[in-house]
Amino acid sequence: MRPAFSTPSPLLSIAFLLPSFASAINLDCEHIVTDGTRFNLKSLGGPHELAMVQDYPPTKLNTFFQFNICGRLEKKKGVSREDDCPNGTNVCAIQYRLDEDGLREEKPFGVIPIAGQYTTTIGGDLDVRYTRLKTSSSHSDSQQEGLRMEMHGGKFQKRKQKAVIEFLCSKNGDGATEKRDEEEGGGDEKKTLKDVVDDGQGGRIKLLSYEDVEGLDVLRLQWNTKYACENVESEEPSKSGGWGFFSWFFFIIFLSLLAYLIFGSYLNYSRYGARGWDLLPHGDTIRDIPYIMQDWFRKVVDTLQGGHTRGGYSAV
Repeated sequence: MRPAFSTPSPLLSIAFLLPSFASAINLDCEHIVTDGTRFNLKSLGGPHELAMVQDYPPTKLNTFFQFNICGRLEKKKGVSREDDCPNGTNVCAIQYRLDEDGLREEKPFGVIPIAGQYTTTIGGDLDVRYTRLKTSSSHSDSQQEGLRMEMHGGKFQKRKQKAVIEFLCSKNGDGATEKRDEEEGGGDEKKTLKDVVDDGQGGRIKLLSYEDVEGLDVLRLQWNTKYACENVESEEPSKSGGWGFFSWFFFIIFLSLLAYLIFGSYLNYSRYGARGWDLLPHGDTIRDIPYIMQDWFRKVVDTLQGGHTRGGYSAV
């Protein structure tokens, strides 16, 4: 991957300054099916971040990779448009220059949209592709359990970008025990550089590389997680759309009353030639319901009001 040393072209600057009309793509991570095998990565959704430092004498670049495998990255409050990832981004890189003392510059040196759904001025289609590792053409991949996810769409300085994430089955989890942090700089400019992080679900994410591969800048990540094991469901409680007991109970009562009214009306019509209210079974009672309720309500009110006065004979 070549660093973003050259001054951004006017067209590129305009592209980042103009409002983006890219659609906000949310991926269905819960129902991933590849080669007849289902995977559920819904629990891994949400923003994650990895970081690396690369030497480009006479300077260093501190690059932060932000990504969300199930949806777009949210815009940061208080950050200008040109210093943040474009709308519709799923994977993004933000570069900072480090001085000789390891302090990073406040303003980003480059913002690279790696993968997302963009307009033609910024990139292209996200074009997500999944591959089951056991059926991969690569011999090394076929020995592992999990899946590979590829995301496209990004472009930076006329170079196409791509993100490749390999989810490897890890039933016991490989989380915080293998987390490795490094710190560069000091004071307010100190930043934690993480090339291995805990995913918050008992697994770990590792930054493998970000480099040129056959003319494309490719970001490679390795994600060890139990959710990459075949036929393993998310532990999140499923939100069933079925009805509960009381819903079915009242629904059956409603259907029973409806059937009674329809069948009774048919009998009254066929036997007695009834019309209008006379069609309904117990039509007289139904017509009297408003008056019955009115009398009942009046008795309740009289009872409550009568409770504050003494009954019987008045004293002489």
